[in-house]
Amino acid sequence: MAYKKRVHGKEQPHIPFGPFKIRLPFLHYKLEKAELVQAFVMFVVSVSMIPLLEQSLGLPYKVAMAYVFVCGIGFMLPALLGEPVVPGWITPAIPIIILYLSDYPAGPEAIKALVALQLLVAFIFLFLGITGLGGKLANNLPNSLKGGILIGAGIAALLGEIQTGGRLAETPISLVIGSFIAIYLLFSLSFKKLSAKNKVARFLSNAGFVPALLIAVIIGWSFGEYKLPNIEWGINLPAFGEMWNYLPFTIGFPGMGLYIAAIPTAIIAYIIAYGDIVVGTALMDRATKDRDDELVDSNTNRIHIITGIRNLIHAFFAPYPGLSGPIWTAITATVAERYRNGREAMDSIYGGAGTFWIAGFLALFILPLVTIFQPVLPIALSLTLILTGYLCITIGIEQLTTEVERGVAGIMAVTLAVYGAAPGLIAGVVLYIIIEKTSLSRSNKEKNIEKSIEQEIDKVA
Repeated sequence: MAYKKRVHGKEQPHIPFGPFKIRLPFLHYKLEKAELVQAFVMFVVSVSMIPLLEQSLGLPYKVAMAYVFVCGIGFMLPALLGEPVVPGWITPAIPIIILYLSDYPAGPEAIKALVALQLLVAFIFLFLGITGLGGKLANNLPNSLKGGILIGAGIAALLGEIQTGGRLAETPISLVIGSFIAIYLLFSLSFKKLSAKNKVARFLSNAGFVPALLIAVIIGWSFGEYKLPNIEWGINLPAFGEMWNYLPFTIGFPGMGLYIAAIPTAIIAYIIAYGDIVVGTALMDRATKDRDDELVDSNTNRIHIITGIRNLIHAFFAPYPGLSGPIWTAITATVAERYRNGREAMDSIYGGAGTFWIAGFLALFILPLVTIFQPVLPIALSLTLILTGYLCITIGIEQLTTEVERGVAGIMAVTLAVYGAAPGLIAGVVLYIIIEKTSLSRSNKEKNIEKSIEQEIDKVA
């Protein structure tokens, strides 16, 4: 139980520290059982980065695992510093980043290229967060561009799974069944009605993503799509000493040419991550509407600063192909949906978000857990990408209210998904200027004419 209790309708207790609101487990919030259990399964998604670290950077398995531990420390920062979202990678950007790294041989050159990229991404987040431009951007970006970014990121995430040579072709049975179960448990209206009446359904609803992943894993093993695990016992300890040989302090920092080459990919990654911020804000807004007992302060600039700090840590101590993103969409949605069920289901949103990655970090030390899921790492990554795609598309569509906005967003989304974020953004901005701005100007002109006519009628009358 938390030592400090929240007054009804007020913020969860915290320690003010500049732009941050420090919350410690047990002192400022209690650990949530549902997120604790869920994390001991879902931590496997963070471990699923290991194959990419081995292939793209040329890291040995133990060093890649040490990188994952550094990532786990970063995952705990948002809840610690005052943000209620569950952080993750910039997941839809991973295919673009892998393509960027393919220009460099695995080893020191690829690591330097990734360091340059991650430092640039850290700078973008920190600059926009410290100056406050991140919050202004979130508030002032047109609906069509918000929708286009979200829908485009969603399509890109799905395309990576269903295209020729994707994981759908390799493991169709487990991936299709797992995806449908995950979407049904998390978003189905009929299941929500059932969970309100049935205890088993309510238990599955509280478990969130876990049942879908476990069923997908069992199906994958049953149909031979994945190998059975070789379980090892003991404590999983990171190889931090060996990891030092693969960091910029040892292999050298990137030269100016690598920074210049990384600029387009850094901009693309931020644009996609910005879509995650929009998703996270929408999820929090939707969840808090149903809860008048807690005042939730989720600040866009604070999200930017925390994400910048996490990318900075990664750049120096564990350059990561997934980068550090503002939210893990699938799990943030799971926590937010459970939070909507009332204070009895989850006392505070910070308890749910904080518990998840504390438990996820502890799970990394449990060797039997790590080894049992080792053969099925790809299915965990795939389900995350698919749920990310679903949520990005649905929330992106929610941003659009007019026919013109839907047209601009649709073309922007397809361009972004097929050609990348930079061409997609350019297409969206150009279309917004020549279509929406023209429409808005015409609408204002018509309104002025109508107003003048009404004034003349009033004079005559």
